[in-house]
Amino acid sequence: MSDSTGEGSGAGEPQLSGVDLARVALRNAKEQARLRGDHVRQKKEARRTGLRSGARADGRDPQPLGAAISRLVAERGWEAPAAVGGVMGRWPQIVGRDLAAHCEPEHYSEDDRVLSVRCSSTAWATQIRLLAPQLVRKLNEELGHGTVKLIKVQGPAGPTRSYGRLRAPGSKGPGDTWG
Repeated sequence: MSDSTGEGSGAGEPQLSGVDLARVALRNAKEQARLRGDHVRQKKEARRTGLRSGARADGRDPQPLGAAISRLVAERGWEAPAAVGGVMGRWPQIVGRDLAAHCEPEHYSEDDRVLSVRCSSTAWATQIRLLAPQLVRKLNEELGHGTVKLIKVQGPAGPTRSYGRLRAPGSKGPGDTWG
């Protein structure tokens, strides 16, 4: 059996007119649009929030401090300066207590790979200059090959000039009469 609307009629189904069919179609379309909108909103929310929590380990999990610092040093390319900094802290263990008592590392130039060492006397500065090749070899064993190419040895620092209230400005002291 067929009616004038083109649909088959079943037992107990109400007959819908053209306006009623339009309402049902509109309601179905709205429901589909709402579901589609919810799905799009969920996708946008997932993209905005980034990774989702899960049972597996990811980069957001807590890490030991040593591992985090090691990763930071590697990412920034600070391996050589950090290693040299470690040598400056372990200087007595590397060169020995006797040498460490009379000389200490002052500065490391990463560009030139030069380690500057300050000695307590000129005699110790001469001694360190003679031992420099062995020290470079030993430091490179500790730090990695080629980290230190040269040790620049400096003698003791001279006394700093003190300008008291009774000094005349510009006066160099006894040295100004000789030169």
